[in-house]
Amino acid sequence: MDDIHEFLLTQGVEAVSIHGSKDQEDRVAAIESFRSGKKDVLIATDIASKGLDFQNIQHVINFDMTKEIENYVHRIGRTGRNKKTGIATTFVNKQCSEVTLLDLKALLIESKQRIPQFLAQLGNNKEDEALEDRTGVKGCSFCGGFGQRISNCSKAEEKRVKQLKGLGRDYLRH
Repeated sequence: MDDIHEFLLTQGVEAVSIHGSKDQEDRVAAIESFRSGKKDVLIATDIASKGLDFQNIQHVINFDMTKEIENYVHRIGRTGRNKKTGIATTFVNKQCSEVTLLDLKALLIESKQRIPQFLAQLGNNKEDEALEDRTGVKGCSFCGGFGQRISNCSKAEEKRVKQLKGLGRDYLRH
């Protein structure tokens, strides 16, 4: 994050950055200088994906794909305020899970966006299509994710484990 900020500054770009390691005073100052137009670029972690509203964002660049598609939507949502549109560019590497990429593919299809070739090749699973035709449910019925079914949903498994742990504690109390 700081490396990107420093590089942009050396290239003459008016940029500021915010992330969790900066103190609140520095974050507020950076946000205000970006919001007021004194700075052209805001470099931020997910700290800026929710709760901050900026007008007229034209381009969001994600240097890493989020693990959860909901966070991706919040990040790129900075460009789609008040019926305006913008560009979102996301770098994806081999460490990104296939589940997340399938969610991204479904999101792009739903929003009628261009599907990159590497995403178009993912997940054309006839078994999932047949299940979808029978049930009318796309993706996971638990979390709504498009990259998996409930049988292999990490969120459903996490909840199940928490419930089992809770049952163990209740059982021990009696």
